[in-house]
Amino acid sequence: MTHPSKGTVFIAGAGPGDPSLLTVRAADVLRVADVVLHDALVTEEILALAGSNAELVNVGKRLADGQNQTRRQERINDLLVEHASAGRSVVRLKAGDPFMFGRGIEEVRALSEAGIPYEVVPGITAGIAAADLFSIPLTERYRNTAAIFCTGHTASHSSAHFQAFIELMKAGTPLVMYMGLDTLMPILARMKASGLPDSLGVCAVSRVSRPDQELVYGTLSTIAGLLKERPLKLPVVFIIGEYARPEYPDAGHAANPPFS
Repeated sequence: MTHPSKGTVFIAGAGPGDPSLLTVRAADVLRVADVVLHDALVTEEILALAGSNAELVNVGKRLADGQNQTRRQERINDLLVEHASAGRSVVRLKAGDPFMFGRGIEEVRALSEAGIPYEVVPGITAGIAAADLFSIPLTERYRNTAAIFCTGHTASHSSAHFQAFIELMKAGTPLVMYMGLDTLMPILARMKASGLPDSLGVCAVSRVSRPDQELVYGTLSTIAGLLKERPLKLPVVFIIGEYARPEYPDAGHAANPPFS
């Protein structure tokens, strides 16, 4: 491919973890990048696709790591502008998809305000990957026509926003929740108190698409106990709904060979 214009920033999704799920476009811009600013969750196998002369900078944000996340994001924005202004080709490599709980739009705004050319490269988000790898349909003809994507962690540390989701779930809409492991108990309690049945399916998928991915599935009434017996590594994505039960629970492992 043609070497990208100097000074361009590519805000690229790295997908859920398996390098074979990286888009061709993301792999292309990685290979010709001068600088790669990457999230902590981006795997070494994906980073290895960058050119041998690329500067790799871990700018990852971790939940509850004691850092001021707003200031850290501002520093990332400054680094993007700084490197691009110096004429470098920059890849901002984000886990999953840049615009799915990835703060990608904040970086786009900073680049736009600084007059820096940019391109957003989509990535496969963990919720979609988890559903696909374990054959959990998020939509299905004659069953439902929508799906909810949400975060279990908000700046206000409240689960009140789930009330609107619960009304949709009563009509058969499944919910895909990111960053919800630490807040799962109050969210489940709200769902039960609002009339969702104890038998509602709950799937928890850890480290989606990676060699050590795990699936735990149960119901609103059993999932807490199951996760206590079998603690999962972060990151974890939840799929909750009437049909949130893997029809073929071993499919994810068969379809996910170790990284090559």
